Amino acid sequence: MKVVIQRVTSASVVINGKMHNEIQKGFLILVGVHEEDTLEDVQYLVKKVTNLRIFEDENQKMNRSIRDISGEILSISQFTLYADTKKGNRPSFIKAAAFDLANKLYEAFNQSLQENEISVKTGAFGADMKVSLVNDGPVTIIIDSKSISKISKSLLTCLSIDEIPLYKL
Repeated sequence: MKVVIQRVTSASVVINGKMHNEIQKGFLILVGVHEEDTLEDVQYLVKKVTNLRIFEDENQKMNRSIRDISGEILSISQFTLYADTKKGNRPSFIKAAAFDLANKLYEAFNQSLQENEISVKTGAFGADMKVSLVNDGPVTIIIDSKSISKISKSLLTCLSIDEIPLYKL
């Protein structure tokens, strides 16, 4: 999975000309699911997102997490994060997960964030959406679960997902 995290002062999503959801201070997260992703990728990204310290403290240092500031998340599915532009001018999306897998992992990602006591609002999976934001900073971070080390992935593989609730990570 790949996420693009934008620190925002506000963000919203409009579907079919109507306001669908909006947030104030927090993250706008664009979420892409790869064809080989599993719940391990969800676990990794939830842990990173909930603990990412990119909000300023009283000394203007990026030292506070989304939880520390009681921020909100607007989560938007975006398969185009897996665009392959190596050949020609028309991107290929063959590495993006099929609809059912992508939707399942996207929903698991959002649910796990909510279980971590973070307010999560979403777009509509597979819909044509108009997303607006005010990027704060600007601060934009990209995290790809495929970039985790083999040692870290082995550790996650050894742990049964049934034994460790996602919100405990």
